[in-house]
Amino acid sequence: MEEITEEISEDDIPIRSDIKLLVVDDRDDNLLSIETILERDGYTIRKANSGRAALRTLLKEDDFTLILMDVQMPDLNGFETATLIYERDKLKHIPIIFITANDYGDESVFKGYQMGGVDYIYKPINPELLRAKVSVFVELYTKNHQLIAQEQKMAAANKQLEKEIQKKIKSEEQVNQLNKQLVEHITRLKETNEELERFAYVASHDLQEPLRKIIIFSDQISHKYKDVLDDQGKDFIHRITKASDRMRVLIKNILNFSRSAANTDSFEETDVTALIEGVLSDLEISVAQKKAVVRIDKLPILTIVPSQFRQLFQNLIINSLKFCEEGRPPEIHIYGEKNRNRNEDWYNIYVCDNGIGFEQKYADDIFTLFKRLNTYDKFEGTGIGLTICKKIVEQHSGEISAKSNLDKGATFTISLPLTTVYKADILEQKTASA
Repeated sequence: MEEITEEISEDDIPIRSDIKLLVVDDRDDNLLSIETILERDGYTIRKANSGRAALRTLLKEDDFTLILMDVQMPDLNGFETATLIYERDKLKHIPIIFITANDYGDESVFKGYQMGGVDYIYKPINPELLRAKVSVFVELYTKNHQLIAQEQKMAAANKQLEKEIQKKIKSEEQVNQLNKQLVEHITRLKETNEELERFAYVASHDLQEPLRKIIIFSDQISHKYKDVLDDQGKDFIHRITKASDRMRVLIKNILNFSRSAANTDSFEETDVTALIEGVLSDLEISVAQKKAVVRIDKLPILTIVPSQFRQLFQNLIINSLKFCEEGRPPEIHIYGEKNRNRNEDWYNIYVCDNGIGFEQKYADDIFTLFKRLNTYDKFEGTGIGLTICKKIVEQHSGEISAKSNLDKGATFTISLPLTTVYKADILEQKTASA
């Protein structure tokens, strides 16, 4: 065989250590020359000095990227070896570049392509041409395998997507079923709540008549038979009267609670400052008796149900007057501010006092129906007032909360979303004039 001449450039560095090439030639010097030319590109190179040696190598390893094979070899020539290689399905994907020193003519070249060859390189080999052609087929091999890998990933992804779609369809069916059940439960719950509210209203209303008779007859006994009753009898009558008064207040509050849910008053623009001043006017005697000081900052015009908000502020102010420190006049400050909450504009109204306060851990309990933190002997009440406040605020799509410490007063915060109830221009005008 003719010896291969070479000129090798040293300006390249290895880049393809994961690419395997099989070089087949019956002359060791040719194998060494090709290896020297290509090793600078970082390829992993296996060498075989005959067609049979190449076949033995391919029996052990079938992950070659490219085969460079001399055509003219003893025993098995390059074309015969290529034919045997491509008889194995695992090897059919490996491209073969034939290397030859002879120009066999178009018929022989065509035969080489028929055997599975992809290109020819003629001796003496031009190193740059060899590297360029190998690089092209390596790149094609790499792209092909990337496409195959991508196709496999896509197939796996499609399979997974099909599973997810099936799961989603099943989940949607379950969600639809649960939503249907939820709607049914909500409807039944709404009906039950309405029935309970009607029952509370009717029961409270009907209880007033027998209670009124108990109060009247107790009063008559107390006056008509005061000279006949001994001290114990008078004490019993006094207890009946006090219990009747508590029952009267309780019935009144239950009625108010029922009305707060059934109130059909429409929303209207309301000057909240004027509304609270009206509440204070109604509570004038209680405020004077307690020697309380009440400050009201300018508040905006809000679209609310006025009757419900009168009840709301009346309950909060009475609460502050009731739970005051003995010997210290109550101080109540009512003010507001606009703030940002959950990416929406809200308006907060604060009712602050200097009363006895409570432990913060009970902040949620005070809004629970009939829940009291103090005994009746010390502070009168039914445990309904703040529950009514919470219900009114929630009917305005708002929130109410409380912060406090023992002996350091309490602050009640009414938070209202301004998306539908806030008049920005009016608030800015009132703020500017404040």
